[in-house]
Amino acid sequence: MTPPPSAPAKPPRRQDRPLALVNARIVDPASNRDEPGGVLVDNGIIQEIGARVTRASAPENAEILDCRGQVLAPGLIDMRVQLREPGEEHKETIATASLAAAAGGVTSMVCLPNTEPIIDDVAGVEFIARRARETKRAKIYCYGALTQGLEGKDLVEMALLADSGALGFTDGIKATGDVQVMRRALTYARSFDLLVIQHPEDPRLAAGGAMNNGELSTRLGLPGIPAYAEVMMIERDLHLVRGSGARYHAAHISTAAAVEAIRKAKQEGLRVTCDTAPPYFSLNENEIGDYRTFAKLSPPLRGESDRRAIAAGLADGVIDCIASDHAPHDVESKRVPFAQAEAGIVGLETLLPISLEPHHKGAMSLLAALRCLTARPADILGLPQGRLSKGAPADMVLIDLDRPHKIDVAKFRSKSKNSPYDGRPVQGCVLKTFVDGRLVYSLEGER
Repeated sequence: MTPPPSAPAKPPRRQDRPLALVNARIVDPASNRDEPGGVLVDNGIIQEIGARVTRASAPENAEILDCRGQVLAPGLIDMRVQLREPGEEHKETIATASLAAAAGGVTSMVCLPNTEPIIDDVAGVEFIARRARETKRAKIYCYGALTQGLEGKDLVEMALLADSGALGFTDGIKATGDVQVMRRALTYARSFDLLVIQHPEDPRLAAGGAMNNGELSTRLGLPGIPAYAEVMMIERDLHLVRGSGARYHAAHISTAAAVEAIRKAKQEGLRVTCDTAPPYFSLNENEIGDYRTFAKLSPPLRGESDRRAIAAGLADGVIDCIASDHAPHDVESKRVPFAQAEAGIVGLETLLPISLEPHHKGAMSLLAALRCLTARPADILGLPQGRLSKGAPADMVLIDLDRPHKIDVAKFRSKSKNSPYDGRPVQGCVLKTFVDGRLVYSLEGER
């Protein structure tokens, strides 16, 4: 059974002997620490951190890793991933997603409930927990469906699923469109302090749409989804949050209007958080070009003004988190006419380098950029990970912050390769990833 949100999903074994990571640049957004030092790990737990951890101070039997001044940060927490297992293993499996996560520096991820069968009962939650233990790489959690069968009608037994380990409740890639259903969900969730996550897009306004509504969609002859479909759903939900006092999270926001709505809600003191995904601050609708289906997302890529607003929302802290929105699809799902293609891209292995772009461009400090990937999602989800501190799980990533390279989808560990970033020059890469002190990925081992 998956542990409750207060405890990490633990692999069955940890490192065999103490591990001392020395000569590192420790970057811990939870404590605003950015300084030279080291980390001592034993039995999967951080025992000591800071300048006192050196080669000379390490226990005699410790394994020593010289970090050579590279950035040592908490492992990334990806709060929005589609695993495809069970039901669509030809697109992705828990094993291949875990490989991709480790290579991307992701040590904890939370999967959406839109599997086959849907995660709307305890058995579904327990299946994910069992497969995560068998895989022994990234820690894998799940959300429970908000409504039975993701049909938007009858609520699931939210408290029961939460007791079994579900970290929140969402209808995944579908919006909960019925206002009465959402009202009941938020009222129920408030009684147990549960998190409700919305795909904010008015279903009727988005119905049949293939891309952002505007001049480009008209020129391409594609049905458009208006940007206001997003903020209309958010503003409707905020009225319900105001009445219920529940915790509400808007997923993958993509518009300037959504940023402003969330900003005002936070100023009002509502219990509201949100995330975005790398495409919404690094790409715009022009990426679609001549019907490029690898650039079809849900919500769709927006215009340049919205892209800039999302980037600004990250920089000023209105947007809490960056999630990969990992949505693997096979070739057959993408190599079809644009309007018929499935929406979504793979994102686990590009999450870190794309998220570092605002830092390299001077728009965000390193602490601020990494905070969106570590401490903030951990706090929202109630996880003890996402921080480098004594007593915390030793989930860590060693990063070469400045190493330039080009994204190569042919080298992805993910089973699917649907990414618009192929060939994109980026800066920064994962050198090593540790889960509970165990090395689960090393760039050196890839060569």
